[in-house]
Amino acid sequence: MRSLIGRQAPKFKTAAVLNGTEIVQDFSLDQYLGKKDVIFFFYPMDFTFVCPTELHAFQDKIDEFEKRGVAVVGCSVDSEQSHWAWLNTPKNQGGIQGVKYPLVADFSKEISEKFGVLAGKYAPDAEGNWVCEGAPVAYRGLFLIDKKGVVRHCVINDLPLGRSVDEAIRVVDALQHFEEFGEVCPANWSKGKTALKDTHEGVANYLSEQK
Repeated sequence: MRSLIGRQAPKFKTAAVLNGTEIVQDFSLDQYLGKKDVIFFFYPMDFTFVCPTELHAFQDKIDEFEKRGVAVVGCSVDSEQSHWAWLNTPKNQGGIQGVKYPLVADFSKEISEKFGVLAGKYAPDAEGNWVCEGAPVAYRGLFLIDKKGVVRHCVINDLPLGRSVDEAIRVVDALQHFEEFGEVCPANWSKGKTALKDTHEGVANYLSEQK
């Protein structure tokens, strides 16, 4: 599948759970256009093992995202009822009680397919029945979508590999630094470090300073 980088994020409208308590049927990322950058991340399934560590990790850093004007939204192939049940299961029982950012229900798997993170692939068998080849869940995809709805960053991990929330924050900082100052961010850049002008001279000066 062609990369989504530099392109408009795929559109969708679906059910979601808000604030861990409220189910809505018409959730869309369009509500953030012109207002907030978005971290939109996929995880394989509710009631699993690696997934709750990631969802709690995002919640633990939610203040860092909010002070940067960034909305965090999670998504899996589970139903909104499954999300609601997991959100109401205590942390010490493997649940994600306390997670407040929206969780999108992709029960049809159409959103995962549009974003290119569906682990399985549906194809007809010899009798014409549609069957899934591989796991019918989402890989651990993460997309940074800017205020114009354009995908500026993505990373996709295989199912066993949890992500770094700190890295997601670092990339948000890099995008916002570029948008504010017009400076590009070199390897291993983090907020407060020197960035550089996007010129050969700027790169040369930066590299000489690192010696």
